[in-house]
Amino acid sequence: MTVDPVGPASIRNVALVGHGGSGKTTLAEALMHRAGAIDRMGRVEDGSTVCDTDPQERRHQQSVSLAIAPFVWKDHKINLIDTPGYGDFEGEVAAALRVVDLAIFVVSAVDGVEAQTVRMWKLAERLELPRMVFVNKLDRERSSFTRTLEQLRARFGAGVAPVELPIGDEDAFRGVADLLSDVAYIYDDDGRSSSTSIPDDMRELEHRIHDNLVEGIVVANDEQLERYLAGEVIPVEDLERTLALGIGRAEVFPVVCGSAVAEVGVDRLADLICEIGPSPLDRPPVTVSVGPEMVEVDPDPAGDVLAFVFKTYADPYGAISVFKVLTGTITVDDHLTNSRTGADERLHGLFTLRGRTHVPVGVVPAGDIAAVAKLSGTETGDTLTSRGRTVVVPRTEMPAATFAVAVTPRTQADDDKLTVSLHRLVDEDPSLVVDRSDETRQTVLRGLGETHIQIALERLEEHFGVRVIADDVRVPYRETVSSTAEAEGRHKKQSGGHGQFAVCVLRIEPLARGSGFEFVDQVVGGAIPRQYLPAVRKGVEEAMAEGGPNGYPVVDVRVTCLDGRHHPVDSSEMSFKLAARLAFSEAVARARPVVIEPISTLAVTVPIDLQGEVIGHLNAHRARVSGTSTGDRGEQVIEASIPTSELRRYAVDLRSLTRGLGTFQASHERYDVVPDHAGGT
Repeated sequence: MTVDPVGPASIRNVALVGHGGSGKTTLAEALMHRAGAIDRMGRVEDGSTVCDTDPQERRHQQSVSLAIAPFVWKDHKINLIDTPGYGDFEGEVAAALRVVDLAIFVVSAVDGVEAQTVRMWKLAERLELPRMVFVNKLDRERSSFTRTLEQLRARFGAGVAPVELPIGDEDAFRGVADLLSDVAYIYDDDGRSSSTSIPDDMRELEHRIHDNLVEGIVVANDEQLERYLAGEVIPVEDLERTLALGIGRAEVFPVVCGSAVAEVGVDRLADLICEIGPSPLDRPPVTVSVGPEMVEVDPDPAGDVLAFVFKTYADPYGAISVFKVLTGTITVDDHLTNSRTGADERLHGLFTLRGRTHVPVGVVPAGDIAAVAKLSGTETGDTLTSRGRTVVVPRTEMPAATFAVAVTPRTQADDDKLTVSLHRLVDEDPSLVVDRSDETRQTVLRGLGETHIQIALERLEEHFGVRVIADDVRVPYRETVSSTAEAEGRHKKQSGGHGQFAVCVLRIEPLARGSGFEFVDQVVGGAIPRQYLPAVRKGVEEAMAEGGPNGYPVVDVRVTCLDGRHHPVDSSEMSFKLAARLAFSEAVARARPVVIEPISTLAVTVPIDLQGEVIGHLNAHRARVSGTSTGDRGEQVIEASIPTSELRRYAVDLRSLTRGLGTFQASHERYDVVPDHAGGT
């Protein structure tokens, strides 16, 4: 089976977004089933859906990665992207929103507007992305369209506008009323609809909301407004065109309703995606860099090829690169240049993904999404372009990785594969970060939360065959001194032939925090020959790195070499280095050593009603709150300094405190002395 190409005007790139459990994956199944792309709907509960294909998704019964589910509806190709609804996988949502032209927010009519929906709405708002809302699960007990609509308007403003009303409540839900056409659609048990007039018991309500909707649409079009005020009935097609303009400008957010499980309202949703949803041609051009200049690129099928790789899937036979064609047309066996590496990439076989099923395609025009396997050096975020061009598409901005674990390979075989496998893991999920701490001697894997890291470690073992032990990340404590002290280091060894002899006297004194290390030579009279002074310094530096009495590296000290003795035969660089180490260790022990800890600057963004609870939690964790301010969208931003050790689980704590609505950013600020009551070092 192959997919026939369509032009950009007939392409709809759509992401399903919303809180976990709202029914996004089931809605994707229902849309594909109604379109005939699949024979029957799968179930999340038994792991049989098209979009949840990973073992982790089936095991945890939740999406952990974006999944593509294309289908054809009324001569339009809809590239549907199902996204995870749990906060730990926001990176996948960010990747999807980067390449789609419309975000459909799926909201449960039982649970209402939940935390992740609010967070992702703000992200879509920053991207100025068109949005629609599908109120799902209207056939469930305790569902309410009216209550959910009120929450949507309270959260997201007056632009939220219903274009459908449900017919029937809870288990009596059986259809939807189209507010634009004044037509009711009643569904049978197989999810097939028949059109009829609006039921008598809701006709008055429907007409009133219809009139309000039409008035809200025509005010955006002077010609239609004039006709409307003159008493003319505006045709539905004209209303849809004007509504589509408001959607494209991200000013109007239509609300439709249904039940994905019962397939009620699903065909109407597909109709509206095609009728009022924006195509790639309706969206602003993409800004890219061409050498030192920034230029705008339109989705022109006849232009030079430019494609953006927004997702990579690990595969036993080689990675699968998923890309969107921004301009030009790609055909099988095309040669393109990777702008990052300069390497030539041949696209041997093109296909579109339906879950993990490969559907071959021969041509991919501007605006479309497709995939290719076995590119030699292409990674997520790379740009593919026509030969001889240096065009770069900006990479997707990922949420900050705020939760970390240290990973240690279980066996030597695991160690041999760890570095390469971690690189492939990050390429598949760029919201993960891997770094190596020379100070704590740990390989650190950072993500968005405990579940994110857990899934990553499962993938590391199941996809790449690498088993690791996950430990806490060590806090890079250090030591310094709080007073001045002197000590003599004497190294003497005689074992036949040339012996070893050196004596040096050192003084150690504290420096201002962050000053590092100073070495001062005050030796007079040749007590230590000049050629041995570098060895003295080297011995001090080695002793500092090895650690003070508590075992942490010593910093922020001035070491002065005052005096010493040497032997014309037995002295050597090694002897003086060893003597300096002895003198330094004894001097540190006499100079009242103290442990210092890293302090981070913290900015926490929370809803205003949760500010007090968050500040109380910070105070209980040795934070010093320096002030609060109001953010761009009315949230409170709490600024504080906090010991870095207290941040190890802060991502988890803040999510619990704020029901997923809080975010934070942290960066290293300084080192400070660990108070006696803190302990735990």
